[in-house]
Amino acid sequence: MNLQLHKPSQLIPCEINLPGSKSISNRILIIKALSGLDFSIQNLSDSDDTMHLLAALDNFSTASVIDVGHAGTDMRFLTAFLSLKKGSYELTGSERLQQRPVKDLVEVLQNLGAEITYKNTEGYPPLLIKGKQLEGGNVEISGSVSSQFITALLLVAPYFTNGLELTIIGDLVSKPYVNMTIELMKEFGASVSWNNNQIKVQPVPYTYSKKEFVVESDWSAASYYYSLLALSTTGTTLNLRSLFLNSLQADAVCREIYKIFGVTTECSGNEVKITKTKAVNNTLFEYDFIKCPDIAQTIVCTCIGLKQAFYFTGLQTLKLKETDRISALQNECRKLGIELNVTANSIRWGNTRNDSSLKTVSIATYNDHRMAMSFAPLCLVFDNLEIEEANVVSKSYPLFWQHLKQIGIE
Repeated sequence: MNLQLHKPSQLIPCEINLPGSKSISNRILIIKALSGLDFSIQNLSDSDDTMHLLAALDNFSTASVIDVGHAGTDMRFLTAFLSLKKGSYELTGSERLQQRPVKDLVEVLQNLGAEITYKNTEGYPPLLIKGKQLEGGNVEISGSVSSQFITALLLVAPYFTNGLELTIIGDLVSKPYVNMTIELMKEFGASVSWNNNQIKVQPVPYTYSKKEFVVESDWSAASYYYSLLALSTTGTTLNLRSLFLNSLQADAVCREIYKIFGVTTECSGNEVKITKTKAVNNTLFEYDFIKCPDIAQTIVCTCIGLKQAFYFTGLQTLKLKETDRISALQNECRKLGIELNVTANSIRWGNTRNDSSLKTVSIATYNDHRMAMSFAPLCLVFDNLEIEEANVVSKSYPLFWQHLKQIGIE
């Protein structure tokens, strides 16, 4: 499904019911499945990734093959989870997912006694797993790999016979995501300590006294509305529901970043109001995304729409996402008359934009939900912008296009 987006005369002020955080939802599902605790989960993400994980956790005991589609998070979390569950499993996913490395996680689990082999290519899915009780112990993992590897290990560690002592080698990427994991584990009674580069998890099973857990809404999803406001006229407002200002989510930093682009945030209860209050100051904007790489694409597109020069670093994990996001950004921005200067971990642009002859521009999405949603706000700058394979947003935000129509985008 391709969608052509048309610039409205102005955005309609309204309330947007954002989806639940995918990151929190997936962690809570693993905790619930491991513990067997009886509690309900409110505002669970309706994303493809979460639905795939929910189905896998409901059916792993009877399924010989578990297919998680494009869901890298599911692949990593289930690799650790199934290693602890007696039985034989084949864990696989889409063609792109089979190109995303899991060797660092698999090697650590193997060092802890897990029986995992590769069905086809060394270091990549599909994985063949024979689950059993793991003793646990002391292991090391590189901090430069996905933080989801570390999270996968931590979530299951309370059920290792001897717990886990995990030493992180080098600088840790996406550190707030590991912190989110630890705080959620603690909320469910886990005994976890984090000192310098070492995380210790005691063999203490999860507990929970409440009858329900409420998932806060997704700050990654909120970032697209911040982008829309930044590209709008002064005075434009939107209300975003069920966001927590004291959020565990790394992407909550977007509210601070978008102050630079003239967007302010006010909080009332569980709702935030965002307002475009002033024009942007077009001095060079520099930012290190090492802690929040998932909003880098959104902010690149915002800067392009504002003709805001930028230099962004800390982007090394973008090459290992649903697509190589650095190359994808470079390719699609070129269609808009923009030449990005890129390296393996940075993107630079000096605000030169050759868009004088642009007509309809069709943006490829590369099976990447964030490519579709990051470029969508640029319809306020480039009329008749087309998003290819627009249904890819279902990976994290199935109602995204309906919500854009709600605020006036045709």
